[in-house]
Amino acid sequence: MSFISYLKEEIITIKKRDPAAKSTLEVLLCYPGLHAVLFYRFSNWLWRKKLYLLGRIVSHIARFLTGIEIHPGAKLGRRIFIDHGMGVVIGETSEIHDDVTLYHGVTLGGVSLKKEKRHPTIEKGVVIGTGAKVLGPFIVGTHARIGANSVVVKEVPPETTVVGIPASAVRDKGEASELQHDHLPDPIANAVRCMIDRIVELEKEINDMKKHIHTKDKILN
Repeated sequence: MSFISYLKEEIITIKKRDPAAKSTLEVLLCYPGLHAVLFYRFSNWLWRKKLYLLGRIVSHIARFLTGIEIHPGAKLGRRIFIDHGMGVVIGETSEIHDDVTLYHGVTLGGVSLKKEKRHPTIEKGVVIGTGAKVLGPFIVGTHARIGANSVVVKEVPPETTVVGIPASAVRDKGEASELQHDHLPDPIANAVRCMIDRIVELEKEINDMKKHIHTKDKILN
């Protein structure tokens, strides 16, 4: 694929996924996610040529200009959309497949100091919400959804929505077509509600027992 064809594909992708995009020129000039991915393609080419220092310098320049840090050793597929992008960090051994969407503040990080696969693999069509942290060398399955500010530390099955700290599933396979944060349940709030309901039940049982004991005392007296 030629550079012009690749660039057209990227612009079309952004215009499809961002209703705020008004024109091709606006996307070219004003979308740091596009700029960061273009810088990454060059830095990754240098990295694969074993020009490691030059690759890191290019990625460092991209970080300064866009606020997005993509390690040149990471593996990115096609049609990656980084929306707004400020604060996005993609680690060295991360793998991102085609048609993935990342919002600002996302971290694809590692939890090991060993020179091995330390970062996540994000499969096709995944959407990762604002501020989410995905930490570790596991797989986030195809078309999964990760809610804003979630901390994901274990594998996410395909077509599953996860939220919370640590993230847990709130929608099973086949129910994760859209990531609408205003419709996502809060697992902590649900747990608190269950506790309150149980406390109410226990109070009722205690009151019933008190009434029973009081009635029994009256009869004996």
